[in-house]
Amino acid sequence: MCPYGHLLFTIALAQSGTVRTRTRVRVTIINNKILAGLINMASCKKKDAAAKKDGARDKVVLAYSGGLDTSVAIHWLQEKYNVNVIAIAINVGQNPSKDDIVARAIRNGAIKSDFIDATDEFVEDYVWPSLKANALYQNVYPLSTSIARPLIAKKLVEVAKAEGAKYIAHGCTAKGNDQVRFDVGIVSQDPSLQIIAPMREWVTTREEEIEYAREHGIEIIVKKESPYSRDENLWGASCECGILEDPWEEPPADVWELTKDPSEAPDDPTYVEIKFEKGIPVALDGKKMDGVKLIEKLDKIAGENGVGRIDHVEDRLVGIKSRETYECPAAVTLIKAHQALEAMTLSRDVIEFKRTIEQKYTQMVYDGLWFSGIREPLCAFIDSTQEYVTGTVRVKLFKGNATVVGRKSPYSLYDTGLSTYAEGDVFDHNSATGFIYVWGLPGRTAAKAHAVKKK
Repeated sequence: MCPYGHLLFTIALAQSGTVRTRTRVRVTIINNKILAGLINMASCKKKDAAAKKDGARDKVVLAYSGGLDTSVAIHWLQEKYNVNVIAIAINVGQNPSKDDIVARAIRNGAIKSDFIDATDEFVEDYVWPSLKANALYQNVYPLSTSIARPLIAKKLVEVAKAEGAKYIAHGCTAKGNDQVRFDVGIVSQDPSLQIIAPMREWVTTREEEIEYAREHGIEIIVKKESPYSRDENLWGASCECGILEDPWEEPPADVWELTKDPSEAPDDPTYVEIKFEKGIPVALDGKKMDGVKLIEKLDKIAGENGVGRIDHVEDRLVGIKSRETYECPAAVTLIKAHQALEAMTLSRDVIEFKRTIEQKYTQMVYDGLWFSGIREPLCAFIDSTQEYVTGTVRVKLFKGNATVVGRKSPYSLYDTGLSTYAEGDVFDHNSATGFIYVWGLPGRTAAKAHAVKKK
């Protein structure tokens, strides 16, 4: 606090070399001590302003990738909102940057930066629950981007609380789903946090961002210009924009980065065996491994065989239809294998009811409602169905297709004695007539009643 703060009122009323006090007594400014006090007070104001600029400014936690948008956002947030920026990068299995993005964030003006490795948590708490739900948005998309957003939102809120930040900022645009997932996810955890979305406020082009960076000395790594917008994590990659905005045009070769063109895939199929315990993959080809390694290995094997390519026109939450391509080699393979094992170990009624719950779960994730309160009861039901989803599934990977060709389980409901038409058949054939009569009785009864009415 400036020791001369009590003079501010007096200065504000200065008139022609004199000041008027509250008691209307005129005082001529000729006293050196008063002059010195005024000078010191002015110096104090500058120091207070400097302190406000450095340490006393509000803090914002920025979801930071090291890309063009979030690199220029560091300076933009400081300039527009007069805040101290804490840049947080969260690893959910995306390709690593070519440089130290944390150090670069500091050089670009962030007061603090960190790189949080959340891959294990991503798999255990987000990917595996999604797999147990066979989550496919509109029966096509394995939620590769969507399922990572609640984890990122969770980490941002944790950092904001630890740092005493008032704001959280992200680089999402006004047309996408991710802005909803972040905004709703953040305020559902802490309603006191305020959201800043630079790309919603500052609608700009890539060229304008590069020029802004040049003008303000912002260090960026400008990659080869691409018309596409990509997002990647361990569960898959998404791609949009460019020629993909014409849904009639076939996706060009440069859209695909994780999968081989099926026509160029090996001429001999590759077989993989995936072992599940209670719905969770625990081993690949007889070798036990943790979730991250299993997905990484299967991604490579399936991708080499052209598996996991998806071309989809989907309904965004904001009301726009969008053409997207996805590459999810491991996700596609694992979901097919998991569904096949469920078909062997769950009863028909459970499978049919679970499909309804699966769709509700998928919609919940896609719509950004992870923290809304509905996830826990949905997951409780899904988890209860996985008690006996244990066994091994063999999948044939061949020129873009993942085909289940074998499955076995100690809890299999498949009984050869009941299903066979060969020797060893134990099914009571005589029971069929009585069963059919009872099963068809409602229809028989209705037909009789309607026949009478027609007469």
